[in-house]
Amino acid sequence: MSKAGIGVRALEGLIDLLVCFAILYAVAAITGHTTSDDGSIGFDMWGAPAVAGYVLCLVYYVVLEGVLGATIGKLATNLRVVRESDGAPIDWRAAVIRNLFRLIDGFLLYLVGFLTICFSSKRQRFGDMVAGTVVVRRAAQAAPVAPKHA
Repeated sequence: MSKAGIGVRALEGLIDLLVCFAILYAVAAITGHTTSDDGSIGFDMWGAPAVAGYVLCLVYYVVLEGVLGATIGKLATNLRVVRESDGAPIDWRAAVIRNLFRLIDGFLLYLVGFLTICFSSKRQRFGDMVAGTVVVRRAAQAAPVAPKHA
């Protein structure tokens, strides 16, 4: 298993951040909390709409990692989350645990997660350590071999 480095993890995180921004913007639009008076795209949510948006973002991470082993960002950067012990796909429990710990990893604009990945021998953020998971590069798929015609 080839562990994912900090650079590709940052790119993956940025892609997933954009997906979460889209989720939050959709919630803002549905609840009337967009701020497009000046033509810019933005939102200003508090209370129940904000909680609903953040819960949907958490659900995005948990469901995609629980089903596919990867979020859209991980799929785009050829990464996946696996069990640390044997490299097998993660289960729902691990998907929930590693993503609940985003609350800690996300402190100070993900500085805690960044530093943990940098100093961990297995390139794990705190949520990965607690859940027993690791982010790795996906194995390259062999190209199909065309049949030979006689």
